[in-house]
Amino acid sequence: MAWLGVTALGALLSLFDTPFPKLAPMQNLPTLLVVAALAGSLRRWPLPSSVVACLAIFLMLHTLGGRYIYSYVPYDDWVQALGLPKLSDVFGFRRNHYDRLVHFSFGLLLVHPIATMLRRYAGVGARLSLYIAVEFIFAASALYEIFEWMLTMLMAGADADAYNGQQGDVWDAQKDMACAGCGALLTAIWLRLRR
Repeated sequence: MAWLGVTALGALLSLFDTPFPKLAPMQNLPTLLVVAALAGSLRRWPLPSSVVACLAIFLMLHTLGGRYIYSYVPYDDWVQALGLPKLSDVFGFRRNHYDRLVHFSFGLLLVHPIATMLRRYAGVGARLSLYIAVEFIFAASALYEIFEWMLTMLMAGADADAYNGQQGDVWDAQKDMACAGCGALLTAIWLRLRR
């Protein structure tokens, strides 16, 4: 519950003094609903702390991205404040890659919770639960990209561009799905080797 409390507090605080007051609530109010649903379901279906930690860390990363609507997360400024060179200069980035980190984290951090829930509450074996979890990440990632596309078709031009975060990359959706899939595969391999 402490993990979820910190996550909910972060999501609430992210709505205050946000650089994008019109768009940030669209990103972070659903996070509060997810945290509330998790808190309620954990009483009935308890899960290991590692599972809740994975879910909370992913939601915290999403909350941070939602505060700056992903495209404008100032990670270069934060790194420079530590006295280090900008990540964009070091790696030659021409766009803000925070959204790629969160898509990668979606796969990396959610395979363990999904596989654990399948084993614990659906009686699925270890191998099959990992397979289903990875497939779920691929499917959920694709569905999210379709949802994002549909939402941007309904929104005004500038708001759609800001929410979507393509930053001029026509292959953004495919790259985001690939990041999620790579994160999922890495976690599945690690969990399998650990067993």
